[in-house]
Amino acid sequence: MIVVTTDTIAGKRIVKTLGMVRGGTVRGKHFGKDILALFRNLVGGEIQEYTKILAESREQALDRLIAAAEQLGANAVITARYATSDIAAGAAEVLIYGTAVIVEDE
Repeated sequence: MIVVTTDTIAGKRIVKTLGMVRGGTVRGKHFGKDILALFRNLVGGEIQEYTKILAESREQALDRLIAAAEQLGANAVITARYATSDIAAGAAEVLIYGTAVIVEDE
């Protein structure tokens, strides 16, 4: 599955547009990781615990986007975008959306 942030894919032409697809996940903070993050925040620098949680969330959302596109019969997703939002204290949504298409070589 090709997933791009652009409207086109070099060397490919869009032969059919199937519609919008999305994938998302909602994650909460982990108490143990919050304690480590608190200490890291006091001394400064990257908060690796949160970086890991967000990376895992983006990957899970991307996997769900790809599954949704495959269900439509797509072999590519164009104009992919990530978005995040707070759902509740300590919980956030990671969403990726784009347009499912069928592409062929030019």
